[in-house]
This record gives sequence, C-alpha cells and structure tokens, in this order.
Amino acid sequence: MTGMTMPAPELLAIPMATSSRLDIYSGVARLAGKLWAARQRCPGGSGTAVVVIHPSSNFMGHYLLAALSPHGVDVIGANTRYIGNDSMLTMENCVLDIGAIIGHLRREGYDKVVLVGNSGGGGLSAMYQSQAESPTITHTPAGDPVDIVGAALSPADAVIELMAHPGRALVFTEWLDPAVTDESDPFHDRDSTVDMFDPAIGPPYSPDFLARYRAAQLARNRRITAWVRAELLRVARASAGQILDLPFTVHGTVADPRFLDLGIDESDREPGTMWGPPYQANLSPATLGHLSSLRSWLSQWSVDESRCNGPEQLAGVGVPVLVMYGTADQVCFPSHARVLYDAVPHDRKELVPIAGATHYFAGQPEHVELAAATIADWLRRNDLIA
Repeated sequence: MTGMTMPAPELLAIPMATSSRLDIYSGVARLAGKLWAARQRCPGGSGTAVVVIHPSSNFMGHYLLAALSPHGVDVIGANTRYIGNDSMLTMENCVLDIGAIIGHLRREGYDKVVLVGNSGGGGLSAMYQSQAESPTITHTPAGDPVDIVGAALSPADAVIELMAHPGRALVFTEWLDPAVTDESDPFHDRDSTVDMFDPAIGPPYSPDFLARYRAAQLARNRRITAWVRAELLRVARASAGQILDLPFTVHGTVADPRFLDLGIDESDREPGTMWGPPYQANLSPATLGHLSSLRSWLSQWSVDESRCNGPEQLAGVGVPVLVMYGTADQVCFPSHARVLYDAVPHDRKELVPIAGATHYFAGQPEHVELAAATIADWLRRNDLIA
C-alpha cells in the first residue's frame, strides 16, 4: 500500500468501567468515564484492529500507528485510566480497561482484534488474554473487589509481545538496588557486598557476585512487601478504618548489572540505560517505580503478589503469539523474549529478533518499517487480517 494517502488519526473516547477507589487524581478524568485512544485507519478500512497497550505510557503517538496501518489493519494506540501516572496503578483495573477497549472495538464491527503489549505492556497483555480466556480474579492482591470473572472480557484473536519484558514486578526486581538497606536514604549504610556501582567489584561481575546480587534483590522486594502488609494493618488501626492506603518512596530502581556488563545476557546493546548513566538513572525521580501506594505495590511491584507475570499468564493462552525483540535493546533483553516465547504452551508462536533495533527504535525508521512489515506478514500467515 506504499504511496497511498493516509487519513489523519482520529480520537477515540471509549466508555470505561469506573472504580469506587480514588486512584485517579483528576476529578475531570473520573467523571468523564472514558479511556482515550488514537486510531489510525488503513486506506480503504479494515476488519482487523491492532491495539497497542502499556499500563501507564501514553501510546496515542505510538510509532506503529503510522507504520503498521498501511499494511491493511487499523491501529489503535490505547491508554489505561492510569495514563502518565502509575503511583496508584492496579493491574487488575488495567485488565478491565483493556476489556473495555476490545469490547468497544468488537461492537464497532471489527472481526479480528490483536493485542500488542509493548515494553511494560508485555506482562499486562498476557494477563489480559489469560483472564479473558479463563477468568479467575475477583479481588486485587490487597483484597479490593475487582470482578474480572463477571466482566465478560472478549479475548483477543492474537497477542504480540513487542520489545516486551515479562512483567513489571519481575523486571522491577531485576532492577532493584540491593545495596539499599535504609529505605529512607539510599546513601546511608549501603551494603558494599552487593553494590554494582563499586568499581572494585566490576564490571565485569563474577558469577558469585551475580548470584548474591540476584538473591539480595529478591530479598529486598520481599522485605518491602512484608512492610507494606504490616503498614496496611497499622494504618487501618491508627485511622479507625478511615485510611486504607498511603504513598511511599522506593529508592534505587535502575540497578540491573546488565546495564554495565554486556557479557550478561549478551546482545548488541550499548552499555547504559535509556535514562543515561546507570548510577544517575538509579536515583532519578523520572525512572521506574520510585513512587507507589501500599495497595498499588502489591498489585504492581511485589514479585510474589502481583499477578502480572507474563510467563505464568502466557502458559494459559490459546491464541497465536508473536514475540519480537530488538538485539540492541537496553531495557528488554534476549532472555526476556525467550522466557515469554517458551511459556506459550502451543506451536502457534514465533520468536523474531530485529537486528540492531533499540527499545523505542529512536532514530531508526528503517527498523520501524521492518518491524511493521514483519508483524503484517505474521498476521497474514495466521489469517488475522480480515
């Protein structure tokens, strides 16, 4: 369809199932009861909608809108209710939001709907599809009612994991700085035995250090979870049941040894992170997961309690699955793609690397086009372009 004139993207206002929990600051957003998305229609229209999703990123300007729509599908860059702010995000509500989006598109007449989980959307898309096929959830990990069983979610016809990691709690734990021992001060009393920023330790890092490091990361995540559980009880008692949640800060959230040691999970990536040098990114307020509420922690960041575990969820998915990764990605590594691919229990799956592609394809228009063409070819081979 090269050379055809593309229509302008259109705004979609999709009715959402609201929550009684006050987890969106804006009263305007709450009262509107809408999820916002951008749709890029292909020339001539299509019976297939491709929905690109993430728990909190704004995907209305996603690169796939312009790149994939000329290949015969309508592309929707969709958002959950937590657009731009994940401090109180609940994964179970994100599942309901995707259900509202897909249900809306079905009612509009699309024969096929394909769900693309990009980056942090990987685990979420897997969770959605698993629950749409076999719903089990009636409450969040904190115990709040969320009736996914009764929501009658419409399953997607296929799932694409695009530059995706296996889930926020999993990758957050892989990035958590285990040298932080004082949760109120990341500089105080650091544990030097598991400090990846100590030049005397590396890079490169020894296998023994990495084993201690990964164990200490897991232990820190679990310490925070235990504190959250105790804090929820304390706050409820102290407020006579009037206060059910509080915010808190997590320091040191961009400390994966893979950012500095390219021999771990080998790929074509450059050392560093998307946010600059790892030491700075680790404590930057703009990076992953520094601000959370108690109840959101359990749903979003707790490695033991969050249900947004991509491999576990993909094990219950029956539709075709495409896993695509960039060999120069600094965020989602080859092992992330492999564990997602391996979790799919059937043979209607493919694992496709895009050589030299970075996480956002920044400054790589040729890689964007290759990714779009690869997706379109896969959709056609699986009879997903109506």
